[in-house]
Amino acid sequence: MPELPEVETVARGVDERVRGRSIVSVRLGRKPEPFKTPRTAMLAALEGRSIAGVHRVGKHIVVDLAEAQDGSVRMQWLVHLGMTGRLLVSHADVPVPTHTHAALHLDDGRELRFVEARLFGRLALHAIRDGEGFAGTGREPLTISAEDFVTLFSGRNAPIKALLLQQTLLHGVGNIYADESLFRSDILPNRRASSLSRAELLRLRRALQSVLRRAIARGGSSVSDYVDADGVRGFFQLEHCVYMRTGQPCRVCGHPIQRSVVAGRGTHSCVHCQK
Repeated sequence: MPELPEVETVARGVDERVRGRSIVSVRLGRKPEPFKTPRTAMLAALEGRSIAGVHRVGKHIVVDLAEAQDGSVRMQWLVHLGMTGRLLVSHADVPVPTHTHAALHLDDGRELRFVEARLFGRLALHAIRDGEGFAGTGREPLTISAEDFVTLFSGRNAPIKALLLQQTLLHGVGNIYADESLFRSDILPNRRASSLSRAELLRLRRALQSVLRRAIARGGSSVSDYVDADGVRGFFQLEHCVYMRTGQPCRVCGHPIQRSVVAGRGTHSCVHCQK
């Protein structure tokens, strides 16, 4: 599943390519699964509006829709990529991929297409009220303060990996970047959060933010179907220290990377480096 760096990369790429463009017409697929908002309401909200901007909130891509009359933004289109989703900017004459659930035809002849084969992706509308746009379910990992991070995890009895994956605490972190940040902070994934010292939690925050920023700079991790808005793969998977490296030597100590299961998720760590 695309995580924060992949979603951020897609959102930035789409914003760069479609900001300011008007939506002339919309085609929506017939499969009901992706639509959390009724198709008729989504068609009415999208057609005729322009794209004021595109940004990320957690694992969601948020498209700000500007009114034709005054340019105000009172509605947002939310795109969750699910397991294998893609949000692509293509010329209209490029063949439409199978499993395209939405295609927004823009005034410059291009289309913004949402493609998702496994039907775990989601499309929805969010109405802005009292100036409040979509905020997601948890705190933002890239901007959370040191004190708030410590407070968020201190005293909790669950494994720290499980808590990093809990979207109501931090939104956007998934399996890849939980494993990578725990390795870089020398913390075993199954450690109870309550056992971590303040210094360890601060070290984890620094590692998490560093890993996320580096992954964004490298265009995300393409370990499955992930590609950016142009259909280009990311490169951060080349820098993974533990994720999906079971049995391979640790890049620090040379001991083999081990795989375990934490919170029902495949987990990768070096039991020699991490404590």
